[in-house]
Amino acid sequence: MNGTFVAVVGSSGAGKDSVMAYARDRLQRDVTIVRRVVTRPADGGSEDHDSMTMDQFVAAETEGRFALSWEAHGLRYGLPIGLEEDLHAGRVVIANLSRAVLPRLMLRYPNAVVVEVTADPQVIAERLAGRGREDAEDIQRRMDRSVGVRMPASTVRIDNSGALEQAGEQFVSLIRDLLRVGV
Repeated sequence: MNGTFVAVVGSSGAGKDSVMAYARDRLQRDVTIVRRVVTRPADGGSEDHDSMTMDQFVAAETEGRFALSWEAHGLRYGLPIGLEEDLHAGRVVIANLSRAVLPRLMLRYPNAVVVEVTADPQVIAERLAGRGREDAEDIQRRMDRSVGVRMPASTVRIDNSGALEQAGEQFVSLIRDLLRVGV
């Protein structure tokens, strides 16, 4: 595969989808932002994703329709296998992943670039509360959760505690560098 897989990871509420959307609006050529499949109905107030029931998801997984799939927070997540067409075409493929799936990502795509989006805990708590999907106790439990996944030494870290433009421009710069080196 000639392209580069860019895995965007980080805590819920760190702003991964916002940073990715910022980049999508500025980098349309040779960049693909993968739309995840989630076993949660689309609600318009959170991440842009495709929805499946659990039965549909299990069937799709069994049929090999996901490049990667995982479970987190009682939901199932998958990345459509079609992303590999973009990688073969030499494109930069960007996807929001769980940190827990990184070992499988690196086995399947050894040249993947991992970007960890972070933010101050207070900022994350405010963002999670603003979503309205969880109560205060659920938010605290989510924030206390320790993933325990060892990040690759080459992980690029982007702090999204402040203005989105700051973190967004850092991410755009990284992607432009990947495009320049002719991934």
